[in-house]
Amino acid sequence: MGILAWIAIGLIAGWLATQIMGGRGGLLYNLAVGLVGALFGGFLFGKLGLNVTPDFWGNLITATIGAVVFLLIWRAIRRA
Repeated sequence: MGILAWIAIGLIAGWLATQIMGGRGGLLYNLAVGLVGALFGGFLFGKLGLNVTPDFWGNLITATIGAVVFLLIWRAIRRA
């Protein structure tokens, strides 16, 4: 998968995560959350032994779940 596809998945996953968790964010915020979420989701799924299909939808699900978990952790740290 090319870099443009990862950017598109990152944008969509970041936007989905902010919609699920509530809050506002611009284009760069959504991109950053989505890309960090993709990395975190891939790491998390690997450690849990979960395998998803390596296509657009599988990557989007992994990145979105990772982004939601990342936002949960980020918000918990900011409130502490």
